[in-house]
Formats: sequence, C-alpha cells, structure tokens
Amino acid sequence: MIAGHARIGCVVMAAGASRRMGLPKQLLRFRGRPLLLRAVQAAQHSAATLSAVVLGASRDRVARAIAGTGIETVDNADWRQGMSSSVRAAVAWARMRDCDGLLLAVGDQPHLTSEHLDALIAASAGATRIAASAYDDVLGVPALFPWEMFQRLESLSGDAGARALLQHLAFRVVSVPWPEGAADIDRPSDLAGAEAFIAARE
Repeated sequence: MIAGHARIGCVVMAAGASRRMGLPKQLLRFRGRPLLLRAVQAAQHSAATLSAVVLGASRDRVARAIAGTGIETVDNADWRQGMSSSVRAAVAWARMRDCDGLLLAVGDQPHLTSEHLDALIAASAGATRIAASAYDDVLGVPALFPWEMFQRLESLSGDAGARALLQHLAFRVVSVPWPEGAADIDRPSDLAGAEAFIAARE
C-alpha cells in the first residue's frame, strides 16, 4: 500500500550478533513465530510503499527465518562496526529506491505491529516530519525520517543508532506513544515477560 503521495521505505534491521544472548535473538520464537518474521510481516502489511531487511551476522541462518516472505534483503558487510552501519545500509537502500522517507525498525521487538508502523507513517504527515515511538521515557525506533534527515543518519558512528539522533532532535520529533516498545529482549527468558505484558492487556 502507498502512504499518500510519499514514497516510504520500511527497513527492519537484523544484522546484529546478539553477543549478550549467545545466539541471534531475532530468531527467538514469540507466539509461534521468530521475532524477525513477525517484524518483517508487520513491515510488509503496513502502509509503507516498500520494505527490506538488513542482514549481517549469521546471515544465512537469519535469512532462512524469512524465506518465502519475498522481502528485499540488504547485506551489511560492516555489521561488526555496530548499529550505525545498519542504519547507513538502510539509508543507502532508501536512496537507491528514491524514498521520500525511511521508517527504521528492528527485528527483536516482540510487540511490533503494522498498526503501530501505520501510526508513525500518519504522524509523519507524508514523510515531512520525524515521527518516533515513545516508550520508557525515551524516543526510539520504530521511527520515520524524512529524506532530508538521511545525511544526518549517515553521519552516525559506532554503536549509535537512530535513538541517538532522535534525542538530539527531540524538539523536532512527533512522538507516537507505544509503551509496548519498552520490552527488551536480551535473553530467552525475557520472552516470558513479553507474554505477560500481552496477557495483562487482554
């Protein structure tokens, strides 16, 4: 689906090595599906014009989890340089696809839905404003950046992701409440807490 007249690309970043986890955490299963597959399907069912996933560490193993979805893949050979390298890979893809806006998501947020991505797209007013998720007293991903922010995203370095830029530009960001984003999956046992969060809201 196309969000108005703006061409918006949604990229799920899944290149990390999950060193604290000891295995690719985006492959952990939540409610019957790998976390990454859930994120990819949310991106594909959102109002974004097109979508892709950035792969890096454990590339082949991670790619198998989304085989058959038809989503475009972007290889990040520099994944060891940290999150910023995946952001740069996403921006390069968005530039190549002539996107007016880039919606960045990650592959390990268990509560990500297409509805929340659509809320961010709507808040961006046709990719003319930065729209970010608000949770745990911070602005974070998923977040949508207009094309004029692409160069700022490309200037990130090391393990600094989009959140670092969002904090710096907080006065320009439209926040979209998403308390579910506070769920942090660093170990398999954290998924139990994510399940409990859903149960408490049902």
